[in-house]
Amino acid sequence: SPDCSFTCHYRCRALVRLDCSGPPGAGDKDDGTEQALEKDTNVDEPSEWEKTELDQAQVEQRIKEYNSQINSNLFMSLNKDGSYTGFIKVQLKLVRPVSVPATKRVPSLQAGRPGPRTQGVKRRTSFYLPKGTVKHLHILSHTRASEVIDALLRKFTVVDNPRKFALFERSEKDEQVYLRKLADEEQPLRLRLLAGPSEKVLSFVLKENETGEVNWDAFTLPELHNFLRILQREEEEHVRQLRHRYARCRQKMQEAL
Repeated sequence: SPDCSFTCHYRCRALVRLDCSGPPGAGDKDDGTEQALEKDTNVDEPSEWEKTELDQAQVEQRIKEYNSQINSNLFMSLNKDGSYTGFIKVQLKLVRPVSVPATKRVPSLQAGRPGPRTQGVKRRTSFYLPKGTVKHLHILSHTRASEVIDALLRKFTVVDNPRKFALFERSEKDEQVYLRKLADEEQPLRLRLLAGPSEKVLSFVLKENETGEVNWDAFTLPELHNFLRILQREEEEHVRQLRHRYARCRQKMQEAL
């Protein structure tokens, strides 16, 4: 498609599957209300319950209050060891496609002769997750945010590196949206209990891990080699333009002399 471009090895071209049927963002917009809210997003704004500590009695009381407020069977349960289990809902708002494994059987290249064995060629199929995809997870109170990301990727059989994704805490207040990226060690179910069941007070969103700095360790070797080739081409183009500009300046000076 002229609206989408990708770079890959020529032998891998036939194995890439991307649905690029229109310009980026076409048919992929949130409703106006969400856009108006997201316009004033504050990232990494600390939560009022982020540092709240509860003793065993307070945890038990909070669980009772939580279960009395929900209109479903997604209850929290207190365990004998003091931990508790419950459900969290995560919305997946991914802009870029994800990769899942696929296997293709390749027949023998010699027509008419049965090959010794057909070979299973590993490949990836890329696709965009539908907007508004939601997943409920049953987790423990000590389940970490990084483990939630791993579990979500397993549910959708996504083979991309988990470090390419981040779990965000989202809340609405005074017609603004507050987003905070959870640290790997944070416990989402604990945040869910402290915030209560309201999705406006707290909801969880899986997004790309946009840190402002590129985490090169999250890429595979072929991807890194490809980036190096792209950088080399860009560098060569910049050098060519710079030499051309200096050559013109030198020519103008000689003409003036």
